[in-house]
Amino acid sequence: MSTASIRSRLAARDWEEIDRTIGADGFAVLPALLVAAECRAVAHLFDDDRRFRQTIEMARYRFGEGSYRYFRDPLPPLVGALRTEIYRHLAPIAQRLARALGDRTALPASFAAFQARCAAAGQQRPTPLLLRYVAGGYNCLHQDLYGSVVFPLQLTCMLGRPDRDFTGGEFLLVEQRPRMQSRGHAIRLGEGDAIVFACRERPVRGARGFYRARVRHGVSTVRSGVRTTLGIIFHDAR
Repeated sequence: MSTASIRSRLAARDWEEIDRTIGADGFAVLPALLVAAECRAVAHLFDDDRRFRQTIEMARYRFGEGSYRYFRDPLPPLVGALRTEIYRHLAPIAQRLARALGDRTALPASFAAFQARCAAAGQQRPTPLLLRYVAGGYNCLHQDLYGSVVFPLQLTCMLGRPDRDFTGGEFLLVEQRPRMQSRGHAIRLGEGDAIVFACRERPVRGARGFYRARVRHGVSTVRSGVRTTLGIIFHDAR
């Protein structure tokens, strides 16, 4: 996949509707962002040790059951192109979310400029990652924060085929609103589908304006097979 291909693919999306959906729900599903061959190619990278800077066995840290691996630089072309090109579309949406929460810090329009901001804060390690779960695997609710610079949105893309490669393993989002019980979503993604979601908090309109809802994400228990996903986090790590 070329950068031009992913650029044209993203340009064809209805970003106004995606913006509205994220504003209303805190997330939006992008159906068939990747084709099957691209999903397989990225998933196969999981076993290539040369591609990764760090591997985390989740049980060791009580994060869940499964493994995830952070890519090293240079990122695989598809991963790098996706991270760079989708940032351009998400930056205006993320800016509106941040301003609704009272943050007036301007987000750069380009990913290169945002990455330079991360580097200036000492965040220089790439954060895109592959995650793999086998039967019994799951991911506890968490947030992906790696330093003082945080981009308000992130993306997960399903690389496998539900009901063929695995069963179970729904993507989970839970938001905690002040003085209210938590609200949860269980999202079933198809092969190549991506979900864009708030990575730390999101604004929710109330009677007196917007208030902050804390957001965490995870994965429900995989009942059979192998579930592999690609995670795109835009802020780098310290």
